[in-house]
Amino acid sequence: MFDLMRLRLRLRRELARRGTMTSVAETLGLTSSAVSQQLATLECEVRVPLLERIGRRVRLTADGERLVGHAETILEAAEAAEQDL
Repeated sequence: MFDLMRLRLRLRRELARRGTMTSVAETLGLTSSAVSQQLATLECEVRVPLLERIGRRVRLTADGERLVGHAETILEAAEAAEQDL
């Protein structure tokens, strides 16, 4: 479960950086569908809308932007813990 949450947070961070699910998918070696499904699951888990759908594109909501900031902290801490162990 921890790995899945990290993946979802990483996808959120990459979406904020790259702007499209297709670009995120290409960067991480996934399909756009897989990225979309994981981000939808994350939205369900946190119980707030994180993406605003605009036609075929998406934009982070204010809550989505806030989560990106937390994702950076969480991912850095997880990476530091792995290196320490």
